[in-house]
Parts: sequence; structure tokens; C-alpha cells
Amino acid sequence: MELQTQIPLKKEVSTIDYKSQILLLGSCFSENIGKKIGYYKFSNLINPFGILFHPLAIENLVQRSVEKRPYNQKEIFHHNGLWHSYDAHSDLSDLDPDELLKRLNKSLDVTSDFLKTATHVIITLGTSWVYKERNSENIVANCHKVPQKQFIKELLSIGEIEESLLNTINKVKSANKNMNIIFTISPVRHLKDGFVENQRSKAHLISAVHSMVDRGHSYFPSYELQMDELRDYRFYKEDMVHPNKLAIDYIWNKFKMVWISEGAYQVMDEIETVQKGLAHKPFQPKSEAHQQFLKNLQTKIKELQDSHPHIKFGG
Repeated sequence: MELQTQIPLKKEVSTIDYKSQILLLGSCFSENIGKKIGYYKFSNLINPFGILFHPLAIENLVQRSVEKRPYNQKEIFHHNGLWHSYDAHSDLSDLDPDELLKRLNKSLDVTSDFLKTATHVIITLGTSWVYKERNSENIVANCHKVPQKQFIKELLSIGEIEESLLNTINKVKSANKNMNIIFTISPVRHLKDGFVENQRSKAHLISAVHSMVDRGHSYFPSYELQMDELRDYRFYKEDMVHPNKLAIDYIWNKFKMVWISEGAYQVMDEIETVQKGLAHKPFQPKSEAHQQFLKNLQTKIKELQDSHPHIKFGG
């Protein structure tokens, strides 16, 4: 008896292994996948400007990073006791304007350097809805709880999204022509926009992304896996908006099947053993058995680091 409709998936050619460098950009779902990649100690960089929900925000970050256009005092603002950038998530905001500028420009430098050597870029798009600041008419990445009356809410057309994605691809390729670009649509439901509005938004993203797929770029069906294979609210958190741990683990296993090289599976298993060992909380920390357990764990860590010097545990 079949209790699910299964989305057909096949192994990609340019898979990820422990020589790969993965840049993840976009919505909070990119962080979910990024944490899995980080857990298994693949070399990665996750959202250096924080979560970015729409394609124009991602385009802006990539463009400024490649062109190395630093931020200045005129591009930040003070609100509710903090200094912010409309281009970045509030995770980068700071009490000190100079510290904010340092963070922004360091993020540009880090992204620029990583793009030069990255093998894979995973771009997760969350929404087609954007907010335009009335005074500057600039589309922002984050409103930072500035009163909504200062913004105009707009739905990007499919054509506008396609243009933005092409600009991002061209900029990425100008930094590193051999990079693999993987698009995915976030399964997070933006219900604050409205139920119908959320579906319109996702439809625009899907149509635009598949125009890029027609040009030879890759697509991983995160959204479809959540909507079609996990068609039940038990796969959501209590807010009924975000996928829960079970759903994230399920989608990650599908991603692993498609995008992670089978040659990396053994190392992943060894790393998982170490990670579980490091997370273990003993009843008797000073016991002889636990001390031997720690000694064996350190031996495993050394063996992994000898064969894969970039791997670090803790800290």
C-alpha cells in the first residue's frame, strides 16, 4: 500500500564532497540545510548578511560582494536604539554605527573571497513580495520594524524575478565560472501575506526559477517535498508555518541522496559518531569508562582531521 506520492529524484553529476565549498544564500530554510551541511563538516558559508527572503536582496548582496562596493555612513540608519542596514538582516544590527559598518563590510569581503573558490551556491527563495521604502524608492531586504506606512508593498512579476536571477547568475559566474548554482524554493509558508497571496508569491518564484533551469541550472524540490510528500500538519512546527525537525531531516535526506557524493557517506557517518559523542552527557564524568570514551573520541577526531584538515570540532 502506497501512503505517499513520491517525487522522482536522481543523483546529480557535480555532487558535493569534502573538497567542495558551499555558499548558501536566502530564506531561513537555507539555514536549515546549511546547519546540516555544517554538522557534517563540509566547508560552507551560510547567509553572511543574515536571512534574505526575496531574489532582489540576494542579487544586491552578490553584486556588492563581487564589485567590492563597501557600505558607508549614508547607507545605514538609526531606529529603536540600534543602527541598521536595509540590505541586511537585523542579526547584523548594532548599537554602534561604526561596528555595523565593520560587520557589513566584513561580510562583503568574506562573501567575495568565498565566491572565488566556491564549488556550489545554493539559493533558496522565500517570497516574491517586497517592500519599497517611500523616500528612497529602494527595495529593502529587511524592514527592521520601521512603521509599515514608510513602505510600499509590491509583488514582483515573474519577469522581474527572472531578470534578478539572471543578474545574480552572471555576477556569480563573473567571480567563478565553474560554480554550480542550485535553486530551491523555501517550503516556509508566508501566511502573514495571506493564504492566496502566499500561493501567488510561490508560483511566481517557481515559474522564474524554472526559466533558469531551462538555461541549464539546477533545481532541488524542497517546496514540493514539503507540499506533496509531507502533506500533513504534523510536519510543521506549532506555528503551522515552518517545517519541523522531522520535515527538515526528511528533506535533508533527499538532498543527501541527490547532491552529496556517495564517496562522502563514510566520512559523514564518522563525523556523526563524533558529534553524538561530543553531545553525550555522562552520569559519571570522572569514571574510568568515560575517560576511556573521551580518549577514543579524541583518537577518532585526530584521524578525521589528519585526512581532512579543514574539519574542526567545537569552538
